[in-house]
Amino acid sequence: MPPVRVALATCSAVPAGNPDDHRVAELLGARFEVWDDASVDWDSYDRVVVRSTWDYTTRVDEFLAWCHAVGPQRLRNRPALIAFNADKRYLESLSVPTVTTRFVAPGAAVPDLSGEVVVKPSVSAGSVHTGRFSPSAHDGARALIEQITAGGRTAMVQPFLEDIGARGEVAMVHFGGELSHTFVKRSVLAPDEVAPVAEGIPLVVAAAMFEDDLVTAGEASPDEVALARSALEELAETFGEMPLYARVDVVRDAGGHPVLLELEVVEPHLYLATSPGAAERLAGLIAQVP
Repeated sequence: MPPVRVALATCSAVPAGNPDDHRVAELLGARFEVWDDASVDWDSYDRVVVRSTWDYTTRVDEFLAWCHAVGPQRLRNRPALIAFNADKRYLESLSVPTVTTRFVAPGAAVPDLSGEVVVKPSVSAGSVHTGRFSPSAHDGARALIEQITAGGRTAMVQPFLEDIGARGEVAMVHFGGELSHTFVKRSVLAPDEVAPVAEGIPLVVAAAMFEDDLVTAGEASPDEVALARSALEELAETFGEMPLYARVDVVRDAGGHPVLLELEVVEPHLYLATSPGAAERLAGLIAQVP
């Protein structure tokens, strides 16, 4: 049987792909291909796996059209799931406990703010246009909301949970619905500011995303694992199968209960290097998926 021909989709800012994915590519004999490169023959591949397509948030309609053009037989995760997950308004659709979130559509009034809040666009990656504001800095929060919505985007407002500042986000990476590894990502938001953007690189991304101590290998508690599992089962019921890969980010609310912060199935950084064997697990699954 001939080997499976695999492309790992990336963006023009990182045409050689995320270094974290290089071991997966090596194991599969896969090629990194830029998703919007018109010269690529996607039909020549058996599998196209979305990985470091990190510029899609500024061209989401074009990106989703590309996903559908590649098609559900070839693309993983599948186009319908990616379309659902590309906008964080998916949080309103899930039945599992999530971080309390208010969405502010273009033209809508800025809601009343209470306590320390986080503001960001509903379509975003890399903590771009994301800020954390105490009550004394709510004018900055309102200004960021207005900036986001003035550009035709939806803003989202969430409480800044003390657990994020104290412990960080617990991120559980799943392959085919099975927990592969867990890491903890510390908060990237300093009080009362919009996250500074990294300089000197072709991507628009928060500078903190490149700091060496951003993530550390960790463990999830049983109730956090159960929450992640429930969220993935809900996706599987809705879309007919478990995602090829998913990263489930969980924090604890003011009452100490685990709540979903994000469920990422488009192009999450999986931090494979934090877990021996993770790249092998993902590569093995890519080679097997129908």
